[in-house]
Amino acid sequence: MTVIVAYIATLIVFVVVDIVWLGYVANSYYRSQIGHLMADTFNMPAVFAFYLIYAAGVVYFAVMPALAAGGPMKALMLGLLFGFFCYATYDLTNLATLKNWSLPMSLLDMAWGAILTGLSAAAGAYIASRFA
Repeated sequence: MTVIVAYIATLIVFVVVDIVWLGYVANSYYRSQIGHLMADTFNMPAVFAFYLIYAAGVVYFAVMPALAAGGPMKALMLGLLFGFFCYATYDLTNLATLKNWSLPMSLLDMAWGAILTGLSAAAGAYIASRFA
């Protein structure tokens, strides 16, 4: 039951906060940097697949180890690291292979990935520890 609660809590927090970031906070910045690469509409199966798979990774690599040894603050730290490594893989690969992919955008996105993942992991661990 703990894994299920942790997964659902982590997924919800991650998706909601990411939608706010992508839709409102950083939308104009991303459009100014990579608008020429952006599709007119989202590929929704890919969107759902990303969120479902990524949340599973956050729970496996950050939330569950933290629940076993440390709680939400440990989940925050593990989530920050997991998010940084995952987003760095994406951003640095794009920086290495795509024209007009900027270093400042990569750095912002890597920071965002670390923060979002850390917060989501901490929230997932906290909620699972309280309700599972």
